[in-house]
Amino acid sequence: MEPVTHLMTGAVLSRAGFNRKAAYATLAMTLAAEAPDLDTLWSIKGPVAVFQHHRGWTHTFLGLPIEAAIVVGVVWLLHRWRIKRNPAKTTAAPVRWWLLFCFSLIALLSHLLLDWTNNYGLRPFFPFNPRWYAGSFVFIFEPVIFALLLIALIAPPLFGLVSSEVGVRKAKFHGRGWAIAALVGIVAFWGWRIVERQDAIQIAQAQNYGAPVTRVFASPHMVNPFRWSVIVETPDFYQLATVDTLDDTVATSKESDIFYKPPTTLATLVAKRSWLGQVYLDWSSFPLVTQTYTSNEGFATVTFRDLRFMYDASFLTGREDPPLSGKVILNTDRRVVRMEMDGRVQH
Repeated sequence: MEPVTHLMTGAVLSRAGFNRKAAYATLAMTLAAEAPDLDTLWSIKGPVAVFQHHRGWTHTFLGLPIEAAIVVGVVWLLHRWRIKRNPAKTTAAPVRWWLLFCFSLIALLSHLLLDWTNNYGLRPFFPFNPRWYAGSFVFIFEPVIFALLLIALIAPPLFGLVSSEVGVRKAKFHGRGWAIAALVGIVAFWGWRIVERQDAIQIAQAQNYGAPVTRVFASPHMVNPFRWSVIVETPDFYQLATVDTLDDTVATSKESDIFYKPPTTLATLVAKRSWLGQVYLDWSSFPLVTQTYTSNEGFATVTFRDLRFMYDASFLTGREDPPLSGKVILNTDRRVVRMEMDGRVQH
């Protein structure tokens, strides 16, 4: 999920009751909820490097205790600085560092859970199990979830302001009911989307494609739980389609929605063994590797695309310019001379 949803999830989790048990719980859980995405700092090493390490060890169960310890360490330094400035300063809840460590672990787990819900996936058991897992039932940005979290955060202060105007005593901790309601609402929304996704897969499987179906995959759209983009795999080609589970319809075009499995060439074999190729094929569930262009100088371009992201949705123009696409350029000796990820060159 995008960063703001992660941060708000940590804050809402804390308000669900953890902030009453230990000082700095909201700060620690908010930081921890976004901490795994620090792996994006690999971007300083180039686009292929960040693609290789994104959702790497920081998104694993093995890495979570280390990240929780780092978060608690940062909060401890802030606490020491705060006490040094004002020794008489007190906190609303007692300072309990081990509890804060446990709460940080919960917030870190929420990050993994949210990332699992979209179709990019993650490898929580790495390095013992390198398999990618993806729930694929929530878009990378979901306005419904965003709104539930935002309401849970802003409603208590607003109602508290109204209460203070009429002379009601201000509570030390507030917003617990709103936070729990938001979290329950998110889980219910997930359950609804899981059911609709399974319906979309069954509807797609029931169609006639003129060939046996070996696999079906469904990707979500924002807001609308009834709209899904599906990939139907057959022995020779992939069929893309849009399924509406509300009226059980499938919209597709035989001309633009069929992608025949490309032949293996010497150039594609070499590109698959490149750094980008190995990383891409390790991650991709539906890779489409094609030799797309040969220049007058004899240079060959091999393009890596993932069919899961080749659909048009809000903030996503998958057909015209698919996100998470890579290119490997080979010279006449079939040696890699350049690699690109999403248009950025790996130096």
